[in-house]
Amino acid sequence: MTQSVVTPTPGTEAPATIAGGGSRRRWVLLAVGLVAALALPWFVYPPVAMDIVAMALFAIALDILLGYTGLLSFGHAAFWGSSAYVTGLIATHYGVPFPVAVVGGALFAMLLALPVGYLSVRRSGIYFAMVTLAFGQMVYFIGYQWSDLTGGENGLQGVPRKFFGIELVETESFYFYYAALPILLLGMWGAWRIVHSPFGRVLVSIRDNTQRARALGYEVEKYKVIAFVLSAGLTGLAGGVFAINHGFVALTELHWTTSGEVVLMTVLGGIGTLWGGVLGAFLAVMLADYLASSGFDGIDLVTGSVFVLVVLLFRRGVWGTVRHQWLARQQRRTSSRRASASADPARRRP
Repeated sequence: MTQSVVTPTPGTEAPATIAGGGSRRRWVLLAVGLVAALALPWFVYPPVAMDIVAMALFAIALDILLGYTGLLSFGHAAFWGSSAYVTGLIATHYGVPFPVAVVGGALFAMLLALPVGYLSVRRSGIYFAMVTLAFGQMVYFIGYQWSDLTGGENGLQGVPRKFFGIELVETESFYFYYAALPILLLGMWGAWRIVHSPFGRVLVSIRDNTQRARALGYEVEKYKVIAFVLSAGLTGLAGGVFAINHGFVALTELHWTTSGEVVLMTVLGGIGTLWGGVLGAFLAVMLADYLASSGFDGIDLVTGSVFVLVVLLFRRGVWGTVRHQWLARQQRRTSSRRASASADPARRRP
């Protein structure tokens, strides 16, 4: 079978080969990230901490499309919001533990994404973005009109937080955080496995050169649809946990502005990095929470200004720029050592 060698574009994660330390750095980052996730509710109000992790998974899910497949979706709020509604309805009407309701919401998001993705991936660039935006607004309109089910403008209220009868989890946000965290971490691990698998390498090749990928025998549209559905499923996991965390689902979760917010988070952190989505979500949610608690009304003005500054100063996003600079520095050091070893006969091997 013919295989293609894919050269990642700047800002896209790839196995590091500098000094053979790529695997070691990866495990260090994972350990630091896990410790930070476990410690977060000790330093941040637990519901806000849960929002950060949920939005981080949302941004990571979008990055599978934007950073690794080259598809900008402005309709992902449809999967985030629809999963939140389905999760809330399942939890409300059936009284099941919230992990079951969240999985149900994620499955619904994947089912919804199948026809949307099938029709959308036939376009690319701005046309793909506009088609997904149109589908997203259709879902928003349905949610608005179907008020008997969704509550319309009033939203879906009184979403319970059942967890196998464990009262601390059901009543205390601090303990709920640790009960819901494994779901989101599992979703992040799934995203990491997707982009580092052979399937993920094909997505990168499609992003870099669609015609070459098609010439090599890959069914480009099929791969795009699968990536779209997987991204929607991870988005659904995040949306379901978000709904349980708040005990309420607002109609704005389906609105296109929610899609715009997660695009902002992904670009802010750095597309094609996964970790960039985590950093972008943390910065955006913490900034919005700080401004809201300070009584400042122009939150969108400040976040928009920050976004413009980041785009101008950090072309690869915050995480992407820092990572690129660090890798470039390491490569210069390695090249310098090799040049010194070649120039010094005493250091050459006999």
